[in-house]
Amino acid sequence: AADGLGSIAIDTTQLNMSVTDPTAWATAMNNLGMVPVGLAGQQLVTDSICVPGFDPSLSMMTGITPINPMIPGMGLVPPPPPTDVPVVKEIIHCKSCTLFPPNPNLPPPSTRERPPGCKTVFVGGLPENATEEIIQEVFEQCGDITAIRKSKKNFCHIRFAEEFMVDKAIYLSGYRMRLGSSTDKKDSGRLHVDFAQARDDFYEWECKQRMLAREERHRRKMEEDRLRPPSPPAIMHYSEHEAALLAEKLKDDSKFSEAITVLLTWIERGEVNRRSANQFYSMVQSANSHVRRLMNEKAAHEQEMEQAKESFKNALTGILTQFEQIVAVFNASTRQKAWDHFSKAQRKNIDIWRKHSEELRNAHSEQLMGIRREEEMEMSDDDSGDNPSKKLRADDSALAAQAYALKEENDSLRWQLDAYRNEVELLKQEKGQLFRTEESLTKDQQLQFLQQTMQGMQQQLLSIQEELNNKKSELEQAKEEQTHTQAMLKVLQEQLKSAKELAEINGHDESQANEINVLTVALVNQDREKNSEKRSPGLKSEKEALLIGIISTFLHVHPFGANIEYLWSYMQQLDSRISANEIEMLLMRLPRMFKQEFTGVGATLEKRWKFCAFEGIKTI
Repeated sequence: AADGLGSIAIDTTQLNMSVTDPTAWATAMNNLGMVPVGLAGQQLVTDSICVPGFDPSLSMMTGITPINPMIPGMGLVPPPPPTDVPVVKEIIHCKSCTLFPPNPNLPPPSTRERPPGCKTVFVGGLPENATEEIIQEVFEQCGDITAIRKSKKNFCHIRFAEEFMVDKAIYLSGYRMRLGSSTDKKDSGRLHVDFAQARDDFYEWECKQRMLAREERHRRKMEEDRLRPPSPPAIMHYSEHEAALLAEKLKDDSKFSEAITVLLTWIERGEVNRRSANQFYSMVQSANSHVRRLMNEKAAHEQEMEQAKESFKNALTGILTQFEQIVAVFNASTRQKAWDHFSKAQRKNIDIWRKHSEELRNAHSEQLMGIRREEEMEMSDDDSGDNPSKKLRADDSALAAQAYALKEENDSLRWQLDAYRNEVELLKQEKGQLFRTEESLTKDQQLQFLQQTMQGMQQQLLSIQEELNNKKSELEQAKEEQTHTQAMLKVLQEQLKSAKELAEINGHDESQANEINVLTVALVNQDREKNSEKRSPGLKSEKEALLIGIISTFLHVHPFGANIEYLWSYMQQLDSRISANEIEMLLMRLPRMFKQEFTGVGATLEKRWKFCAFEGIKTI
């Protein structure tokens, strides 16, 4: 049915038909909050809907769903009656037929989901003898009809000019239609009106959405173009004429910012050469002359800031004085002589006002005291500048400033000399004099520079090779020590295991196990001494020397030794940043001063460190 509507032209003219009983039709339409179109002197909807240029559907692509003008609550039609009050439908009399309302006790007829942009309705249950003229006479009261397609099986499709007209046609669903006064079954039927899906409706709806989306994109683009900051002006290319104009602009305070940007761009472009060096130097010198002006402006602004601070402090003092007076008034009011004459509500308000005023006074007083403390600190800094050390520093800074000024003057003279020299050399080159001599000199200088660079690189390469060989030898020694230590550890583990088994079999006591542990530790210490003699790392810093002295003193007063946790807890009181691992590594590096012993068996096994420097010095 939707395919046949695409080829039908839209008729924009309004079709007006006479109504036999306009009062009944108007009453039926008003029950839905609508007024029929074809009635003279009556409005279809309110004035807010009938404004010219109203668009019933909005863009869904821009995030706004289409608005149906007939939806209640949108401000377009009156709100529907309450749900508990049934809508009374009356008989509608037309010229060729009569419409009888359905039973109000029956549920309302069901409808399908409304397609987007729907302008077409399906009308079923038509009488067999109903013609297109009769259908148009009935449904044109809902709005302009652009197309009717009737089928042979008592149904048809009607397309309206606007979407909101479909809602009026849905209202007629459930009515019983009778042609004239005939009682024949072919002249009567119960209407069923529902939404229909037509390709033309969906196409028009999509076109509107695309048009609104284009308008939205154009609006956003115009807004972005309006808010986009303007592009900076283009900077002209360097020429002697433009350089002369720029030099004049650099001397003008109002045009200095624009001129300094152009000068910076020219220098970054690489416009400086031997011919233009003097001109650029004069422009740079002009830029430097503005430093004094900027410092004077800064001093003026600082003076204004000091004046503003002083005026603020004076105003704050006046405000604080007035706060004190207000608080004094409240305090006088709270005295018994005046307090007894106030009512309870008045006393409450006075008490609240007094507390609020005291809080504000204290806050302002703290602020004023902070300002005074800052001024006192500044004055103390100024007074401390009168000390001899400060005077010496000031004299040194003055001498340094004078030396810096002399250095700048010397640099400027040297630059001028270089500029004149470059100009002379440029003139000589233009005349063709001494060109070959200069070229040979520059080549000799470049060759000498390359030779010196090559020698330096060779020396660096030799030093890197020596360091690499040293690192390789150290790595090999470390690998050998690691393999030797692992082998010794395996042998000691086997010996300890066998000794424990023998002790369990023979029923030896704990003293024998301690002797085994002491023997094992002695063997490990001997191996460490050998390895330490090979490595002999020595002390790395003065901090390690101090730690060794403190640890030696601590262990000397503990002849039976101390575990690493006890030693670390003592060292933590002196230096909280030191760790137990660092202390243990330091003790292991010095096996002739500190030795490690194991006491106890099993769960009571404990590792202790002892000071053995008096014994170790005899073996050296």
